[in-house]
Amino acid sequence: MRPAQGNLFEMLPLASAREGFDALVTAPGLKVQRIVSRGQASPPDLWYDQDWNEWVLLVSGSAGIAFEGEVDMRSLRAGDHLLIPAHCRHRVAWTDDAAPTIWLAVHFAGVLE
Repeated sequence: MRPAQGNLFEMLPLASAREGFDALVTAPGLKVQRIVSRGQASPPDLWYDQDWNEWVLLVSGSAGIAFEGEVDMRSLRAGDHLLIPAHCRHRVAWTDDAAPTIWLAVHFAGVLE
């Protein structure tokens, strides 16, 4: 395998009704992806309940994340990161609709310490 290079800010998907997902690195038990949101949110009745851990870094834009059982939503801005353990139910409440919100998401297996 040869070294690979890219830029998180290039070739952004155009605004649409759907978020853009790009796999950057995949290996057994690991996936790193760029997610580009432009005002999207999870449907009000949808809660993600993933079998894997997820660490996300908000690279640009802003977003709100709701966790089941928490009264207050968490607001994220560029530079904020969040660790979401497997089976921690959550949803994207909102993303910036004036500028792209770019996420770097790392999905991984294993027990957190």
